[in-house]
Amino acid sequence: MKRYLLLASVLLIGAFGFSQEKSKAVPAAAQAAFQKAYPGAAKVKWDKEKEDYEVNFTIGKKEMAAVYTAAGALKETEEEIAVSELPAGVTAYIKAHYSGATIKEAAKITKANGEVNYEAEVKKVDVIFDKDGKFLREQKD
Repeated sequence: MKRYLLLASVLLIGAFGFSQEKSKAVPAAAQAAFQKAYPGAAKVKWDKEKEDYEVNFTIGKKEMAAVYTAAGALKETEEEIAVSELPAGVTAYIKAHYSGATIKEAAKITKANGEVNYEAEVKKVDVIFDKDGKFLREQKD
């Protein structure tokens, strides 16, 4: 029994240490900018995205993400939305170009300059549209 408790303790300490290391890898300026913008955020998880830092989190029941530079400048935010909130052009495009497919997830992306795009996940591909629902590109994760 003592061996199991010791093993469990070692695993918990190792997991805690790993999560702390990952958090330390995020520049303080990016963390501070995020905490100032979203003080009530929960389920916060940081990831490196090329030269920037993406943070996934929830506000209330809404899933969100934000991308920050190392200096703490916000590049964009992504907010989960209902499929019914997508512009009509998005659903029309999906019906015409992805026969029989359904939109699994939808999001509203707001760039730092105020530009709005929409994202529709279809067949494990993110399809990106402008604010009016005009197709821009496909993006595979």
